[in-house]
Amino acid sequence: MNRRTALRAALATATSGTLGGLLAGDHARDGSGPSGLLRLATGEPTAFYAAFGRLLATQVEAAYPGLSCRVRTTAGSVTNIELLRDGHADLALVLTDTARAAQGTALFPRPVPLRAIGRVYETYLQFAVRADAPVRAVADLAGHPVSLGAAGSGAALLGARLLSAAGLSPGTDVPVRHLRLADAADALRTGSVVGLLVAGGVPLPTLSALDRDPGLRFLPLAGLLPALAGGDGMAGAGLEEVSLPQSAYRSSAGVATVGVSNLLVCRPDLDPAVAGALTRLLVQRAPEFVPEHAVGAQFLDVRSLIGTGSVPLHPGAVEAYRSLHG
Repeated sequence: MNRRTALRAALATATSGTLGGLLAGDHARDGSGPSGLLRLATGEPTAFYAAFGRLLATQVEAAYPGLSCRVRTTAGSVTNIELLRDGHADLALVLTDTARAAQGTALFPRPVPLRAIGRVYETYLQFAVRADAPVRAVADLAGHPVSLGAAGSGAALLGARLLSAAGLSPGTDVPVRHLRLADAADALRTGSVVGLLVAGGVPLPTLSALDRDPGLRFLPLAGLLPALAGGDGMAGAGLEEVSLPQSAYRSSAGVATVGVSNLLVCRPDLDPAVAGALTRLLVQRAPEFVPEHAVGAQFLDVRSLIGTGSVPLHPGAVEAYRSLHG
């Protein structure tokens, strides 16, 4: 049994043990249920947001034939919140940390009203450097160029804060580029950057390829957590210490990094019937939302879906959770 199969089996057991039965409100046969177009903002095409989004779209359309789910790839969390704000998306995947920033910060001076469908999974901050680079901690990056994620991504925000937490000034002490993942991988191969930061599932196929050639080292990040979390604490930011799974990459075993929870969010005006339908899918079809190659428990847990931090649940989601759990 491979790891993905084992994880799906565990989720299926948890789902059936908690709720039992088939999907409540599955209208694939009679054609009833909510209808319309859902525009889902995800992430880069080769990253796990997009993989999760494609799985979600498949399940939405199978359970509710009246709903069409269009997946849009983007730079990531910041861009996704902007798309929701401007009416160009109905649903989005975002880092909890970035969703908190949308409530009114320098990044979003005018708060963006968001509602959550659920906390869908946890990603890992993965700061990978070339194995031949003289860098073993974030503080060692002084003078070495790095990519901190694409502009518009949540990783880019966290990357700048990581450098600051280590006493380094982004752009001054450390030359910083904001490259999409494929471009960052090419830059690392050629040596124009010594490292790159990714917020994603493990193993990430792009990093697995780089781990084979030219070889990677993963920097420990957990010691920088208190500075990353800020005044609201780690729980409020959706951050916690995690260790990279032993089998994720060749040299990753036991590296203490930062886990970041991820939310499926929407605008407050999303139809409550649609919000409820999505919630039921997440709860009762949890095994279907595990992308290929997943090795950890970083994907949604039916027991933690309601843990959305400072982002309130959509009323339609609240009603669905109550009907399912009592």
